[in-house]
Amino acid sequence: MALSQSLAQSPFVLPALVAGVFLLAGLVKGVVGMGLPTVALGLLALWMAPAEAAALLIVPSLATNLWQMQPWGRLLPMLRRLWPMQLGVVAGTVGGAWCFGALAGAWAPVALGLALVAYALWSLAGLRLAVAPGAEPVLGPLVGGITGLVTAATGVFVLPAVPYLQALRWSSDELIQAMGISFTVSTLALAIGLRLGDGSAEMAWGLSLGMLVPALAGMALGAGLRRRLSPAVFRRCFLAGLLVLGAHMVLRELLR
Repeated sequence: MALSQSLAQSPFVLPALVAGVFLLAGLVKGVVGMGLPTVALGLLALWMAPAEAAALLIVPSLATNLWQMQPWGRLLPMLRRLWPMQLGVVAGTVGGAWCFGALAGAWAPVALGLALVAYALWSLAGLRLAVAPGAEPVLGPLVGGITGLVTAATGVFVLPAVPYLQALRWSSDELIQAMGISFTVSTLALAIGLRLGDGSAEMAWGLSLGMLVPALAGMALGAGLRRRLSPAVFRRCFLAGLLVLGAHMVLRELLR
């Protein structure tokens, strides 16, 4: 159902549901340090088009990932190392949206579901790669370009960006900051891609600013829970939920 039709028929229920999704997605990010766009997009796509769901997450994703890019004093050296990858992200996302449309077509929900399943399985398996420093100038743009194409097709920008960043052997704090940089660039590139793609999603962007409040509230709750829960156990539950959600999306579309 189109977002405009949904809002017309349930002007209060739908915004409340969307706010609840962003509250939950923010909570996940507050506990494990990532996952807001992945959780929000996966759940929202259960009842609206992926392009409309992606338009809603632009502002919350951008704001939370900009915050994650701190500390600013370490930002410039990291950008010097990561800029080839980020250039690939922009080229892949914008190029993919230009050629095929961002999150457009009947295959978009299946592609999103497959991306969620792939990311959950990879993370649950605990697989890790290793990248030699001399290979970064070649692998960085390649991984960025593939991540951009996946982003244009699904709205999910964790694959293969996160496994690649983990393979660069950052410290824990550096990895979080590097992911913040990559996710920020991906969010901006996705916003451009959506403008190039289905213009009907543009009307949802006004709600995106309002979703920043529940997202930040969820992050605050998650930060509090992190001191009481085991982040490792919570992360496994989060990934298992993504796996079930992605499989449901794929099966739902294939069995129609």
